[in-house]
Amino acid sequence: MANEPQWGKGGNDGPPDLDELWRRFNQRLSGMFGGKGGKGGSGSGSSGGSGLGIGLIGGVVFLLWVASGFYIVDAGERGVVTRFGKFVETTQSGPRWHIPYPIEAVKVVNIDQVRTVEVGYRGTVKNKVPDESLMLTDDENIIDLQFAVQYTLKDPEDYVFNNRSPDDAVMQVAETAIREIVGKNKMDYVLYEGRADIAAQATHLMQRILDRYKTGISISKVTMQNAQPPEQVQAAFDDAVKAGQDRERLKNEGQAYANDVVPRAKGMAARLLQEADGYRQRVIDTAEGDASRFSQILAEYNKAPAVTRERMYLDTMQQVLSNTTKVMVDQKSGGSNLLYLPLDKLMEKNAAEARGTVSQAAPAPASKPADNAGSSADDSVRGSLRMLDREDRP
Repeated sequence: MANEPQWGKGGNDGPPDLDELWRRFNQRLSGMFGGKGGKGGSGSGSSGGSGLGIGLIGGVVFLLWVASGFYIVDAGERGVVTRFGKFVETTQSGPRWHIPYPIEAVKVVNIDQVRTVEVGYRGTVKNKVPDESLMLTDDENIIDLQFAVQYTLKDPEDYVFNNRSPDDAVMQVAETAIREIVGKNKMDYVLYEGRADIAAQATHLMQRILDRYKTGISISKVTMQNAQPPEQVQAAFDDAVKAGQDRERLKNEGQAYANDVVPRAKGMAARLLQEADGYRQRVIDTAEGDASRFSQILAEYNKAPAVTRERMYLDTMQQVLSNTTKVMVDQKSGGSNLLYLPLDKLMEKNAAEARGTVSQAAPAPASKPADNAGSSADDSVRGSLRMLDREDRP
């Protein structure tokens, strides 16, 4: 309106007449909707046209205002409706309507979306955030730990109204929970065998804290991305790990050697004990048998001393001479010449004669001739010895 031709005309440089401007605006609106306007129109016609135009504009504005209350909630989303800032209801998926602004407002929240919070790094594990990743263990060692937390929404009302920045709360709760769990465990447990257990404990602890704050958030998974000593002490830590591995290897080798030697030593000891026990039992049985035989011989000796003595002498000489092939006999009745008794030759001769006799006779078992030959040789030896013994006796 600053470009109107009446602006600044005449001697008065003040602001334009607002009534005149309003009247001209009404005339233009009346002309647009078919009313009679212009300078020649009457005042009543101008007023009627102006009223009609304002009503139509008001109707259009009202329809647009009402239409602004329609909204659509997609699948996996919820609509949180507030009236003058106070919670009214939570709407499900589908087309919905609420009283338009400024009376009511709606905030559509995606409850199926999996959100992720990174602690100790941003984007990749190489892009570390030391203030978040460096933690102290129970044995007073520092570790560099990065992990990610995935979560969804389970209560849109709590998520929207109970916390000013619920996503930041998830990060703070995650860092607090991990620091608490790591501070209660040893460094080796955190770095190696306890990573899955620590992630599970962190999930439960974070969920309890978030439920206590009524954030409406559900923790889905805690993933340990990287766990290692700080870069400044990585080399020393690697040396310590290698030394520990060497210690375990040597212990395993020693244990394997012990497992090989100890059972064999125990087996050998058990075998020696059994052999000693067998030897003891054999000696006892032999002694008992000798004692029993001596008792029997003593009984027979008491009945016939001469015969028993002769028989014992012959048996003893048979046992002694059975292991030798030559016998030298000193004759007391003759001169100083020694009598040479070639037992081996006599036995061979008798065996040869026995074999010749057997070959001329009918076939017989192979074992009998040898037995007969042996018996003949034994009889010959016994006869010779008996004759010598009789000659030596007074």
